[in-house]
Amino acid sequence: MNDIRQLKIIKNLYLLVSILFCGAGIFFIVKPDCSIRFVCIQMGIMLIVYGAIKIAGYFSRDAYKLAFQYDLAFGVLFVITGIIIIARKDVLINLLFAVFGILILADALFKIQMSIDARNFGLSLWWRILIMALLTGGVGFLVFLKPFETAETMMVLIGISILLEGLLNLCVGVYTIKVIERRSSYIDDSSGF
Repeated sequence: MNDIRQLKIIKNLYLLVSILFCGAGIFFIVKPDCSIRFVCIQMGIMLIVYGAIKIAGYFSRDAYKLAFQYDLAFGVLFVITGIIIIARKDVLINLLFAVFGILILADALFKIQMSIDARNFGLSLWWRILIMALLTGGVGFLVFLKPFETAETMMVLIGISILLEGLLNLCVGVYTIKVIERRSSYIDDSSGF
């Protein structure tokens, strides 16, 4: 598979997972009374898929080298965390909010740094990524602190954080993952020369 096609596939998967994050966030906001075990399994699967896309993106040939520049180690962390959340869901139920809050916060912090790099690179819409990263990081911090005692309220907060993470990733995917087609030079024989 050539580099351009591989990057297109990775970008489309990245955008698709971002949309799925938005959908999952809306689901948790609307249905905050769903089973914590279900939440663990769904979050685990999302983290594994998201981590795999981050790892694949790191090895792609992205023209700007912004979206995936920190994603090898972070992708591996997401995959491992997803596996642990699924495998040890009974033990992690009490730690779920802290673990998920830290992951959201850490991803947002890396995206803040990436938005500054995008500004230095000359991308005009860098500030949208920065704003989304700040909002996402703030909500991730709240999830980590677990300011609400009721499970339903915390599920709404997790839903908001997942929705914001999806929107942040959409901004990153649209604004920073650039697929530059290689133009093949050829001689046009139809001119008669």
